[in-house]
Amino acid sequence: MTVFPPISSKVPRMLHGADYNPEQWLEYPEVFEEDIRLMKLANCNVMSVGIFSWAMLEPKEGTFDFKWLDHVLDTFAENGLFAFLATPSGARPAWMSQKYPEVLRVEKNRVRNLHGVRHNHCYTSPIYREKIEVINTKLAERYGNHPAVIGWHISNEYGGDCHCTYCQNAFREWLQKRYTSLQELNHAWWTTFWSHTITDWSQVESPAPHGENFVHGMNLDWKRFVTDQTLDFFNHEVNALKKHSQDLPVTTNFMEAYEGLNYWKFKESVDVVSWDAYPTWHDERDESKLAAWFSLLHDLKRSIKNGQPFMLMESTPSATNWQEVSKLKKPGMHALSSIQAVAHGSDTVQYFQWRKSRGSSEKLHGAVVDHYGSENTRVFQEVSQLGGVLQKLDEVVGTSVQPETAILFDWENRWAINDAQGPRNSGMHYEEQIRRHYKPLWDEGIPVDIIDMECDLSSYKLVIAPMLYMLRAGAGEKIEAFVEAGGIFVTTYWSGIVDEHDLCFLGGFPGPLRKTLGIWSEEIDALYDHEKNQISLTDNNSLGLTGMYEAHELCELIHLEGAEAIAYYEQDFYQGRPAITENHFGNGTAYYAASRNQEPFYADFLLSIIRKHKIKRTIETELPYGVTAQKRCDGENEFIFLMNFTNQSQTLQLEKEMYIDLLDEKPVPESVVLPSYGYKILKRPQT
Repeated sequence: MTVFPPISSKVPRMLHGADYNPEQWLEYPEVFEEDIRLMKLANCNVMSVGIFSWAMLEPKEGTFDFKWLDHVLDTFAENGLFAFLATPSGARPAWMSQKYPEVLRVEKNRVRNLHGVRHNHCYTSPIYREKIEVINTKLAERYGNHPAVIGWHISNEYGGDCHCTYCQNAFREWLQKRYTSLQELNHAWWTTFWSHTITDWSQVESPAPHGENFVHGMNLDWKRFVTDQTLDFFNHEVNALKKHSQDLPVTTNFMEAYEGLNYWKFKESVDVVSWDAYPTWHDERDESKLAAWFSLLHDLKRSIKNGQPFMLMESTPSATNWQEVSKLKKPGMHALSSIQAVAHGSDTVQYFQWRKSRGSSEKLHGAVVDHYGSENTRVFQEVSQLGGVLQKLDEVVGTSVQPETAILFDWENRWAINDAQGPRNSGMHYEEQIRRHYKPLWDEGIPVDIIDMECDLSSYKLVIAPMLYMLRAGAGEKIEAFVEAGGIFVTTYWSGIVDEHDLCFLGGFPGPLRKTLGIWSEEIDALYDHEKNQISLTDNNSLGLTGMYEAHELCELIHLEGAEAIAYYEQDFYQGRPAITENHFGNGTAYYAASRNQEPFYADFLLSIIRKHKIKRTIETELPYGVTAQKRCDGENEFIFLMNFTNQSQTLQLEKEMYIDLLDEKPVPESVVLPSYGYKILKRPQT
């Protein structure tokens, strides 16, 4: 079991803090003094500063003012506080937009934006790159060795695309590197369709609402280009910093499951993954459903760097101001959502924001310090209490977990599915199917990695890959080798349809998975919302499942080519056709669900596979509904996080072996009570 070094050797502890914008309060010097007092009172040890400070750092072109930032960082150092120092590229000064309008983005309709909002800039613009290199270099020269600075926070929530002339030319250059000739490009994009054959590279344009947008291979390549161009800009930012501060780690804050960027492409460039989590458990009656989704997102961020602890860079201690209904966190919710991140691998808990802005769009966004400006608030007290808890988790820092199970949630596959036309243009709901396959594992407290198509599969016992519509080169062969070597593989309808260019496989679906799964998929039926079918389990099937389940939305018509049917359709012209199959291939087994089914199918199906193949749970005890168990390990000890995501008290029975409560260092009784939105952190020798 690998134990990773702390994010910063200066602070080998859990990090606790927030985004801090002292430049908003320069005319109120007493506010900064009060903030330092409150930070220590809240048990905080780190702040992210400078995220949108460019106009204050360079008020005029070539004129720089670092005195206020000197004061902030020097005061931090004097008070035992630390900083992730941000680069300011997320929002440029007005003087830059006025003098150099080329830095502003051009939208897909080919209209250039006016100055305003955030991330309204072109990542390709030579001027913008020149200006960010200048400011980043000055920051690195001045603060690269500052005692308070422990890392670089690169920009903020990268996202969006630009369709300006610079980006069009860069896209063409990107394509010329990817495709050696126009002939190869035309084949990949299948441009003979609708007579769209390209005869000169200059004819290539990015997707446009008033131009080309139905060539799916082109749409895929544009999304790939946007990710690569954003990453190139990220590396451009980092290179200016690393020349003067090689020892400081770099990160940039990702956004949940943001579709616009393939975050896996950043894994080699970021030293540590960080992301911004804003759970909305109170948005549904089934609070555990969204709690499970945010657990999945935490697992994803941990998995990007092969189990290395990540950073919870932003969260809210109370409410947002941008959700459709921005509800307060009820008592206990803030601590639980923070511990949830730690349980899945975070070594930090940080907030947006430290102090509420007085004006503009985020003045009503939650913060540690309210406009009231005192520690005498419910939110501040909860933050302070959590900070005290985090101070007791030094043993957990650097630990991780090596799950036996992985779910393949691939960005490029997602792009291709969401761009496809048919069989259900009302939505194929790929993300929802990922959730459906994750939640039964979460309910049982089974650790899970969230991986993409390029990840190594050899360390897993079970790999689940819903709707593996697009298979990039080599992916099918990798899965085949995994199963042949003894792995358990689960996939569904709408798999093995296209290659990485969104070209359909010839010779029968599911393409490269046909031999592994032992089936041939002939057709797929899209059901109207009011239509249903039934699937019935065969007697004495190997999974021990019985009865019938309701199928909806999608039903695939498949033929057996070595696989065994363990369920059949009950209705329509495909009555009696296989609906679930099991194929013994080499030393492993592959399962295929040909229909989309209503609950409790996924829980029953996946948990029967888990029982049959002896997949390990975090603890071998029954977990009440809405309670999950997650763990981190250091090779000698396991740290078990029991979390109750319901508004009712829950009781569970532990195994007879002894646990120690990590917070009070006392033995834990066999019967454990978790209050509403409560948690416990236990320690036991690793088994």
